[in-house]
Amino acid sequence: MAIIVTGTPGTGKTAFAKKLANKLKYRYLDVNRIISEKNIEEGYDQERKCRIIDVKKLNNVLVELIKKDKKVVIDSHLSHYLPKKYVEKCYVTRCDIKELEKRLKKRKYPKEKIRENLDAEIFDVCLIEAKDKGHNIEIVNTKNKKT
Repeated sequence: MAIIVTGTPGTGKTAFAKKLANKLKYRYLDVNRIISEKNIEEGYDQERKCRIIDVKKLNNVLVELIKKDKKVVIDSHLSHYLPKKYVEKCYVTRCDIKELEKRLKKRKYPKEKIRENLDAEIFDVCLIEAKDKGHNIEIVNTKNKKT
């Protein structure tokens, strides 16, 4: 069973997931890389400035990777969509809103995308969706520092 790290973009998922994988001696899986390698992208949303991902196809690929190598840490704001039977633990990264805004501006996100991600963080979207999937959740607050 895999360990997943989810959360709003900019909350510290990647830094936390890499440290966790290293500490546990698990393989780190970058879902963005997998999406590119496996050609899972369905298109590009010009308005939101992001790729369109078929979550069902992504889950199929991730489940196959989990079956091959059970000791994996999966890093993605989409990872909580995996069925809970493949997931040992779900970490949800959280971040102070002002810090998150700074991080997203540094990434040069458009104003609308920054607002959308701040709203997602304020309304606990990833956390609520992970709970809806029945995952064993632990919240990681990255506060005002890099994780």
